[in-house]
Amino acid sequence: MLTTLTTSYTDTRAADLAWALGREPLPALATLDLELTGARLQLRLLGASHQVLLEEGEVHCSETVACIPGSSTPLPLGVAKRVGDWEYEFAARVEVLSPGSFAGRAQELLALVSDHPHGLAGVFPGSPHAFTAMLAQRHEGQVHWRTWHAYPQDGQLVATRTRVGVRHTTAAARPSADAGPGRLDPSAV
Repeated sequence: MLTTLTTSYTDTRAADLAWALGREPLPALATLDLELTGARLQLRLLGASHQVLLEEGEVHCSETVACIPGSSTPLPLGVAKRVGDWEYEFAARVEVLSPGSFAGRAQELLALVSDHPHGLAGVFPGSPHAFTAMLAQRHEGQVHWRTWHAYPQDGQLVATRTRVGVRHTTAAARPSADAGPGRLDPSAV
C-alpha cells in the first residue's frame, strides 16, 4: 500500500534516527494491520519514521525507529535481546548513493513495497523520493520486517532488518542432517 503523508518531514537526517524497544504506540499517519499465521502485526508510519507493534499469544513487542525528542539511544548497527520467550534481532545500515542511483533505488523500493500485500510505504511532501517503507513476512515460524527511510537531500537510505521469534534453547532447534533444509528433526522434539 502506497500513501502520500500529509505532514511535514520531521526526521530530516539519517543521523536524527533513534531506536527504541517497548515504547507505547505513537500517533500514526498510516497503518497496516496484518495477521501472519497467529501473529498480529501493525506497521505504523509516523511523521518521524516508523513503529511496528507485534503481538502473538501473551508476548508483545514494540519497535520504534524515529526522530525521538530527548532520546539518548541512537540508531544501533545491531541489537539482540530477549522479549519474553522470543529472540529479537535488529540490524541497520546507512547507504550513501549518488543522486541518479538514489532515484532509481527509491523507485525500485516504492514499487516493491506498494505492490506487496504486507507492505506499507508513505511519501512525504516535497520530494517523491522522501519516504518511509515497510515490508513484513512470516518465515519458518518467525516474523521478519524490513524498513527503508529515504533522505534524498543527503543521498542517504537507512535500511533496517528485524527478526522476532521463539527462543530455541534445546537441541530441537537444530535441524538434523537428514531433516532437509529448514525443517526440524521430529525425533529431537
